[in-house]
Amino acid sequence: MKKLLEAVKANKALLIILAVVFVLIAVVVIFYDDSGESTISNTAEKSATEIRLAAILSSIEGVGESDVYVTEGDEGIEGVVILCSGADNLMTRNDIINAASTALNIQKNIIAVYAMN
Repeated sequence: MKKLLEAVKANKALLIILAVVFVLIAVVVIFYDDSGESTISNTAEKSATEIRLAAILSSIEGVGESDVYVTEGDEGIEGVVILCSGADNLMTRNDIINAASTALNIQKNIIAVYAMN
């Protein structure tokens, strides 16, 4: 037992290196899934445009909760999908399309509005 304690005292640098390696392995295991891709990068990220438009739409009477997806290409916005709880009402749907068209300065024909489950 004394020899083991003496060996540990003599190799403190080795123990520190082993501890650092163990911590790095633990971090890798925690933040990576089975496919090897980072779980942090797999989370869906909303653009500032999507967040602002969802906030605008949610403040309109009758719209309720909303979720917005904007597809952008080389020449700007190519399409917008809006999901909201109030989209069943035709007047509310019309208000949603008008608000999105105005806020994004886009044509109404590239906006799709669907009722949220």
